Amino acid sequence: MLEVLNLFNADNLARLSEGLATTLSLALISIALSIVGGVILGVCMAFGGRVIRLLCRLYLEAVRIVPLLVWLFIVYFGFASVLDLHIEAFMAGVVVFSLWGVAEMMDLTRGALTSIAKHQSQSATALGLKPLQTTLYILFPQAFLALLPASVNLFTRMIKTTALISLIGAIDLLKVGQQIIEVHLINMPHASFFVYGLIFILYFALCYPLSYLSQYLEKKYQHNRG
Repeated sequence: MLEVLNLFNADNLARLSEGLATTLSLALISIALSIVGGVILGVCMAFGGRVIRLLCRLYLEAVRIVPLLVWLFIVYFGFASVLDLHIEAFMAGVVVFSLWGVAEMMDLTRGALTSIAKHQSQSATALGLKPLQTTLYILFPQAFLALLPASVNLFTRMIKTTALISLIGAIDLLKVGQQIIEVHLINMPHASFFVYGLIFILYFALCYPLSYLSQYLEKKYQHNRG
């Protein structure tokens, strides 16, 4: 018991708090950029010209096919060597997770917009609304209900996936936990169990409410549609 208390002393808890703050900051910045960029590109992908739709599709497939860890290495190590730039691990994470989030949000937005019956846009056109007005005032408010549950689920995945940033040296929650384990492992062989157990609890506390909210919104949306 004393060993566990020593493992989670004030200094280590403070370090874990800083790591958690880094994780949350990375996730929140990436989510905010994903919402803005994903919605804009989703509208372009749904109603844009053939070239725009093709470019959006290529972007989406490139992000989905190549693992995120590879993208992290490309941005953090590859760009730094080719462009002779020093990119901080946190900034590399923001770039990669935002690009991933924008791509996924773009596809969700496209799917929500194109799922609306065509007579909605046809009726708006007949009333004299321009394409942008039709999208903003007619289509998007209806698509929002379908988009919301899937978006919350995406945000949950983004929070969990930010743990990959520890592999390029960022001092996030997982990295701090690994550092604490390395210090105490000699005197406390089971340190990894307690530290990773606490990290599990923290991630669960962050992600479960969002997962529950996503399920609740999905059921509510389906009920409203029925």
